Amino acid sequence: MIKIKRIYDTPLAEDGFRVLVDRLWPRGISKEKASVNEWLKDIGPSNELRKWFGHQPELFPEFAQKYKTELNSKMDLLHYLKNISDKENLTLVYSAKDEFHNQAEVILQVLNSL
Repeated sequence: MIKIKRIYDTPLAEDGFRVLVDRLWPRGISKEKASVNEWLKDIGPSNELRKWFGHQPELFPEFAQKYKTELNSKMDLLHYLKNISDKENLTLVYSAKDEFHNQAEVILQVLNSL
């Protein structure tokens, strides 16, 4: 099973393997409190795309398309995450305030299509 969760939410045992999918480390969160198994910053959107999007919900459909294009060159990381999810629960952890318009949501869609 693959799910997504904000890094500011309490980590739970059922989260399984927790992977931070942000390019930048979240503000105000220590590595201990984050309780992530791995930080895959290279799977996050490029700095240019991240800045262009600016977490504006109205730009999300276009952001998702552009980000999926970027993810096409990161298939090794996507397959790595898919392999983890085949063995145990996988939680994609992100820091955005918006729970519906963020890169983890796009990664989840791509992983579910593999």
